[in-house]
Amino acid sequence: MTRFRFWALLVPGLLAPWALQAAGDPEAGRAKAGACAACHGPDGNSLNPEWPNLAGQGAPYLATQLRRFRDGERENALMAPTVAALGEQDILDLAAYYAAQAPKLGVARAAEPLLRLGEGIYRGGILDRKVPACIGCHGPSGAGNEPAEFPLLSGQHAAYTALQLRSFRAGYEPHKEHVRQNSMMNAIAARLSDREIEAVSHYISGLY
Repeated sequence: MTRFRFWALLVPGLLAPWALQAAGDPEAGRAKAGACAACHGPDGNSLNPEWPNLAGQGAPYLATQLRRFRDGERENALMAPTVAALGEQDILDLAAYYAAQAPKLGVARAAEPLLRLGEGIYRGGILDRKVPACIGCHGPSGAGNEPAEFPLLSGQHAAYTALQLRSFRAGYEPHKEHVRQNSMMNAIAARLSDREIEAVSHYISGLY
């Protein structure tokens, strides 16, 4: 097989997931987002600190999470009935709509020592416990990595981020309720104390 033919066959396969995601229609998503607005706000900027901001989040990540809620892979009593009837096009349209919205800048509301601890973890990790720096996957400004489906964190509510980190930590332990499964995040969160989770969550809330 020639080198040209190899790449001609390989590249369409690599692009296929992106072509699928690109099929989402933001305007169609806007029309379908009415049920989401009560929790996430009409433009994806949530007013409740325990419900996530969706505005500006990567469409591939949002679509994956919606599928997981719909298929029962990720459990949430509020989300399950909301997404139960969504088809693939509905998911792509909603993901495209929220990805196109402008996120609002957050403000870190915590004491300076806690924010310094959070900044240290986000930018440098915790070497003696093999906790990697968050910046490696989520970027210096918290923008995430859309192709890798590493989510946007910038400006996310501290309460929501802390809740997710505790859920990831619980997922590393057997027979725990309210867990969230992601092998990489489970292992990282398992090495964080409650104070460290609070610190990095508050730091992220003001990151941009």
